[in-house]
Amino acid sequence: MAIADNHKSQSDGKLWRLCPFWQSGTTSSSSSSSSTQNLHNQNQSHQNGAGSNTRSSNSVSSVARSFLPARRRLRLDPANNLYFPYEPGKQVRSAVRMKNTSRSHVAFKFQTTAPKSCYMRPPGGILAPGESIIATVFKFVEQPENNEKQLDQKSKVKFKIMSLKVKAGMDYVPELFDEQKDQVIVERILRVVFLDVERPSPALEKLKRQLAEAEAALEVRKKPPPDTGPRVVGEGLVIDEWKERREKYLAKQQVEAVDSV
Repeated sequence: MAIADNHKSQSDGKLWRLCPFWQSGTTSSSSSSSSTQNLHNQNQSHQNGAGSNTRSSNSVSSVARSFLPARRRLRLDPANNLYFPYEPGKQVRSAVRMKNTSRSHVAFKFQTTAPKSCYMRPPGGILAPGESIIATVFKFVEQPENNEKQLDQKSKVKFKIMSLKVKAGMDYVPELFDEQKDQVIVERILRVVFLDVERPSPALEKLKRQLAEAEAALEVRKKPPPDTGPRVVGEGLVIDEWKERREKYLAKQQVEAVDSV
C-alpha cells in the first residue's frame, strides 16, 4: 500500500513537470489579479492628481488674472500725451479723440492734477458701442521764469481718463464713479506736452484738425433737432387756418342776421 501511494505521488510529480503551464497558469492568474489591482490604484491616484492639478491651475489662473491689467474700453488719439500750443500768458486748447471699442455703453470721466488752471469739455459722458467723441481740454500757460521758453518739455500736469461700463439709456452723473468704484478702470494717464506754434509739425497740424472737428460737432449739438413729427393745434399754419375758418363762420352769421331783419 505504501508502495502504491509512493508511486502515485511520483506520477503526479512527473505529470506536473510534463505540464508546467498548469502551475504557471494558476500563478499568472493570481499575479494578473494583483497587477490589475495595482493598475487600478495607479489610475485612481492619477485621476486624483489630475483633479488636484486642475484645481490648483484654476486657482493660479484666477490669481494671475487679478494681477493682469483690465481690458481697456476706450481707444484714445493721441494715446499718451496731450499736446498744447506753447503761448505763455494765454489759455490754450488741446484735444483727444475717444472711441468706445467695447460692446456695451461706457461712461468716461476726466480728472486732472491742476483743476484750477485746467478744465475739460465735456468733463464726462456716456458713449454707445462704436461711438466716438473729441474732447477739448483747456489750460492756462503760465509765464516762464526769466522769460525762457520751455518747449519740448513735459509739464507736471497730468490728466486721468477713467471708464465705467453702464446700461443703455442711463443718464451721466459723476456720482456713478463713486457708487461703483470696483468697476472703474483707468484708461490712460496723459501728460502735457507743449508745441512751438512758430515751428510747423505733424502733431500741431493734427491738433488743429481735431480742434476744428470738435468745434463743428459742438455747433451741431447746439442746434435744436429738426421737427419731423406731425403738426399739432397751437403751431403755425394750424392756428392760422383755424382763425380763417372762424372768421368766415362769423361773417356768414352776420350776413344771415342782416337778411333775416
